Amino acid sequence: MNQVLWSRSPTAVTRAKPFRVTRVLLYIILITGSVFMLLPFVWLIRSSLMGTSQIFVFPPEWVPAPFQWSNYPEALTSVPFGRYFMNTFIIEVCVLAGVLLTSMISAFSFARLRWPGRQLIFSLLIGSMMLPYAVTLIPTFVMWRELGGLNTFLPLIVPAWFGGGAFNIFLMRQFMLTIPRDLDEAAYMDGGTPLTVLWRVIVPLCSPALIVIGIFTFIDVWNDFLGPIIYLSDERNFTLALGLATFRGLNNTNWPYLMAASSTILAPVVLLFFIGQRYFIEGITLTGIKG
Repeated sequence: MNQVLWSRSPTAVTRAKPFRVTRVLLYIILITGSVFMLLPFVWLIRSSLMGTSQIFVFPPEWVPAPFQWSNYPEALTSVPFGRYFMNTFIIEVCVLAGVLLTSMISAFSFARLRWPGRQLIFSLLIGSMMLPYAVTLIPTFVMWRELGGLNTFLPLIVPAWFGGGAFNIFLMRQFMLTIPRDLDEAAYMDGGTPLTVLWRVIVPLCSPALIVIGIFTFIDVWNDFLGPIIYLSDERNFTLALGLATFRGLNNTNWPYLMAASSTILAPVVLLFFIGQRYFIEGITLTGIKG
């Protein structure tokens, strides 16, 4: 038996060598790519701890000398970032609630219910994703102007309560198609209604997709600059994205303060992604796999 094992071992070793080499090359490529991807973040952090003259020195200095930690408190107190944060938080909560609730209900209707014209309406919904945002920008602005919604949060919140967006409906529908219909039939046999099936069966199983949609929506609203700058004119209603723009003037830009404020605002997004990373990958992987 030892002789047989010995005779097979060279072949196993020969097969293992190309696999190890391929794996090492893959790790080298991934590490190299990660370094290039992290360079902008490193540049952001180091610039937030420097003076203006240090930031643009060539060749660049990667380590601040000295560290100017005062940039952070001065940047966050030079403009009312507390008010900007509350405005952004209010919009975030309202938009997240609207997107998650209405996209889930709409996707349930397309994925689990049967009604006339369902496929046609879903096709038109998917087709609307090809329309650029700029195409509907002017008509939407005119509509909100006539409704008296300018300089309020309504134009930024209300659209989220009408379906939650075509992409979110599509993503949620594809995930719901992976859930066996036997669960629906069991709930109906127990006297359940479609609403019961949605809340008691579908929603608990769709938590990965809901988390993915929540992460996407949070980042979009948190970084949104075009919407607030179009509809908000009063500085008291500014969001964090508009608050960052106040550091840039016509003749000069306070780069250290801008970098410090940007680092602070970026932190919640990075933290959210790391917390929901497992659900994010699971939701993307399972979406579209019909079981």
